[in-house]
Amino acid sequence: MSKTVPGPDGRPRCRWCSAAPEFFAYHDTEWGFPVGDDHRLFEKLCLESFQSGLSWRTILAKRENFRAAFHNFDFNKIARFTERDVQRLLKDEGIVRHRGKIEAVINNAKRAQELVNRESSLAAYVWRFEPGTGEAATPQTASTSPASIALSKDFKRHGWKFVGPTTVYAFMQAMGLINDHAEECSIRPKVERARAAFARPGSVPKTMSR
Repeated sequence: MSKTVPGPDGRPRCRWCSAAPEFFAYHDTEWGFPVGDDHRLFEKLCLESFQSGLSWRTILAKRENFRAAFHNFDFNKIARFTERDVQRLLKDEGIVRHRGKIEAVINNAKRAQELVNRESSLAAYVWRFEPGTGEAATPQTASTSPASIALSKDFKRHGWKFVGPTTVYAFMQAMGLINDHAEECSIRPKVERARAAFARPGSVPKTMSR
């Protein structure tokens, strides 16, 4: 079976885009392009945790609601949330109302603050786990990797929640730490060029390429 489908312009896109019309825009402009902004990285980690057990279509449709509810995923603001905020969020029909996941976002916001104090930025920390050349799996053949397992383990060691290897792998795919677009996908070369031009945050050697 082909790993691609025709996009709106007739050019090939990753097959998963066919699951929903709105996936094409997300795929073409966001998925796989490298990100170095701490708030966007934190947002994606949170949304991936909310997706657990659900579809990405559900989360993507609610993304703007999540952003409004969680102050655009500014972890310095979220870290100050109290039980009153938890109750407010549990009544918010625009998001996924799951107490464990909501509390995990608040916990992880506090852990993100600690990480920034320790590592200078969330981006500098995360990008240390970018797989080295030749370490990435064949596109769209895996749901975890040595890099996602290592990052997940390190997150958990520092008290993060809802950051299992599969969740972290999806995060790495989306944030451009790997280029997991299908080989025939017309967006893959654009992502590869963006990754080549991307200035990796921080100067610490990559953990997984040693």
